[in-house]
Amino acid sequence: MFIGVGSKRIRHLFETARKNAPCIVFIDELDGVGRRRGATPGHNEEGKTLNTLLTEMDGFEPSTGIVVIAATNFASALDPALVRPGRFNKKITVPLPDLKGRREILEHYMGRTVHSADVDVLTIARTTTGFSGADLANLVNVAATKAAVRGKACVDKLLLEEALDDIRIGIKNTRVPNPAELKVTAYHEGGHALVALLTEGATPVHKVTVVSRGHALGVTIQLPEGDRSNMTHQQILGEIATAMGGRAAEEVVFGARNVTTGAVSDLQKATHYARQMIGRYGMNERVGLAYHDMAASARGHSDPSQAVIDAEVKTVLQDAYDHAKQILVDNRATLDRIADALLRRETLTGQDLKLIIAGKTLSDALE
Repeated sequence: MFIGVGSKRIRHLFETARKNAPCIVFIDELDGVGRRRGATPGHNEEGKTLNTLLTEMDGFEPSTGIVVIAATNFASALDPALVRPGRFNKKITVPLPDLKGRREILEHYMGRTVHSADVDVLTIARTTTGFSGADLANLVNVAATKAAVRGKACVDKLLLEEALDDIRIGIKNTRVPNPAELKVTAYHEGGHALVALLTEGATPVHKVTVVSRGHALGVTIQLPEGDRSNMTHQQILGEIATAMGGRAAEEVVFGARNVTTGAVSDLQKATHYARQMIGRYGMNERVGLAYHDMAASARGHSDPSQAVIDAEVKTVLQDAYDHAKQILVDNRATLDRIADALLRRETLTGQDLKLIIAGKTLSDALE
């Protein structure tokens, strides 16, 4: 019953545009009507609708006064005939907001929300790398909802951080872990934090917590100084060593036979960094300055260098693990203090960790 409706609506749209010229025709979600055609173009309803759109856009004369603008999140899915010069002459990529952009977006939404003076928009902007404008709006909205539910008069720093954790990690679990499980988590997360703090190039630690959220029993949150679009070799090695810190701490404290399965995501992260560093970024002397298609290898395509890459990845991961383990062995007393503080407080800030490493007690900081 809907055959021909798409084409009819496209024709009606441009007829209306010509009657109202000069004007702008804006098509949102262009991939909905402009997706790449298959082997039999024009013989299905979607193909007919696209053909009508192509025909209408070809009919414009320079003097008609109609400008067509479209938006899509899937530019690669569009039909080549639609995006060729003469139809869409200019392509503008709108990336995710950088630090300055995130700060301005947050200031906009916080300006419409009653909030306390302790809210540091810049810090929130730094912790939301990769967030879109909609994500940031949702962050403020979640924090405001929490304030309303709890009967608070305004959104404060703690509510925003809690909302950020809900979005990024998951909702706080109601299940209370047993003491033994909590102790392992405290040492695991303490290991991540201590290795990060004592490894050159590692991202600074923002906070570490043993509060269970989503599938995570605990989490160590790191905060780069700015938007890290490019990383140095040293920084990548720092990230790998930090990821290994949790598993290494479990081995140092509880023994090799008592390590848990909690390091699975850490190993996944470390392996990803190592493969990218060696196979794509040319940061390995044995593999050399060459780019290897890791996706193709994953699909089963033969790459003569894959065995060499695998061997080098294994070496990098083992070296990073040994580095993390040595740090924890050399600083075992500090690791114990961090784990003890986590068991007592549940959450420690980066400043708390620096005080512990300096040999000070957290009560001294409060006084």
